[in-house]
Amino acid sequence: RQKFTWKDVDWAIQEAKEKHGIEGVVTGAVRSTYQAIRIQKICADLKLWCFNPLWLLDQVELLKEVVNSKIVAIIGGVFAEGLDSFLGKQIDSKCITHLAALAKKSGINAAGEGGEIETTVLDAKLFKKKIKITRSSEKREVHTGLFVIEEAKVVAK
Repeated sequence: RQKFTWKDVDWAIQEAKEKHGIEGVVTGAVRSTYQAIRIQKICADLKLWCFNPLWLLDQVELLKEVVNSKIVAIIGGVFAEGLDSFLGKQIDSKCITHLAALAKKSGINAAGEGGEIETTVLDAKLFKKKIKITRSSEKREVHTGLFVIEEAKVVAK
């Protein structure tokens, strides 16, 4: 898992403001107060607005919206007990059902907001082309794993 620090995030947002003239940041924060507060503080320090449109929405419903919106996303990283079988899988109705059941049973966050899963988007309505994975591998340890995209190409829809 590649490590980043909040200093990196701070630097990236400051760089975006200076080079591209951004006026604000839209986050994907849903339940992580820690993450939301950190981004809000960085924005406040840089005099940028911060918008959290997904804040406190139901996680399972958000996953269903991903599928209904024709977003093709795969689970690229798993970091909690019980998630091993999800590695590299596309988020679809069956996957959501299993994630929701696991969330009820073990207390994980169904959408991975606590860092339990990481995702990679391969296609969405706004994409002109889609990403096709041509070679991949998996790196697994106890209750963690990475789906490593070794080769991919952009193809027509």
